[in-house]
Amino acid sequence: MPQDTEPDTGPATELDTQPATEPDTQPATEPDTEPRRVLVLAAHPDDIDFGAAGTVATWTEAGIEVVYAIVTSGEAGEAFPDTPRAEVGALREAEQLAAAKCVGVTDVRFLHWPDGRLVPSLELRRDLSRVIRQVRPDRILIPSAELDLDRIYASHPDHRAVGEAAIAAVYPDARNPWAHPELLETEGLEPWTVPETWVMATKHANQAVDITEAFERKVAALQAHASQIGGREGMDEMLRSWGAAIAAKMGLGENRIAEAFQVVNTR
Repeated sequence: MPQDTEPDTGPATELDTQPATEPDTQPATEPDTEPRRVLVLAAHPDDIDFGAAGTVATWTEAGIEVVYAIVTSGEAGEAFPDTPRAEVGALREAEQLAAAKCVGVTDVRFLHWPDGRLVPSLELRRDLSRVIRQVRPDRILIPSAELDLDRIYASHPDHRAVGEAAIAAVYPDARNPWAHPELLETEGLEPWTVPETWVMATKHANQAVDITEAFERKVAALQAHASQIGGREGMDEMLRSWGAAIAAKMGLGENRIAEAFQVVNTR
């Protein structure tokens, strides 16, 4: 299996590891008000669905607008045997669009950076700042920039690059009119401060989201990525076990399924 896809799509690997939460982590205090608009950033198609599709489903169900921005098209990843390599990116984009609809998201943007070759460059920071200024979200969800050798598949270099560039785009770039001045001077995109940043796939989680009622929508979203997980047996059970372990560690009680995040005040 190509190195690019195994880390971020393999239920038999990442889903068999312990959830990315510390046993003694306590849930964060619920925000005073729900956001109106959330921007979710990811490196590859399917990253969001493994890490946060259940949470996204709860947000859209509550009437929150959610926008996806996917940095690559996953063109270096696995595909069906008869798919020409030149068509893999389009295939994975189509799968992501279908997956997004399963959880109520219709605005999906692909930035078309090269899959497997991301670094947290100034250019990537600029492009993520552009999306932030376009969407003007009240909350942003990003990958973790940390290298966790205990969960190496979650520490894919592309994930970490997007995580590092994303937090730099949140602060200081997107809010600073003199950062990437072409965004304001040429494109007319006014600065924007994101009040709240959520980080997925991190051991520093302080916020659990109960996705028990949205679990089947998460499974459906993942099943839409047929080129990545088609035919893999036991995915439902592994996801359920993973989510139940997170719920237990985060104090949600028995018979609950959860996803967990680190919530950062970025006002």
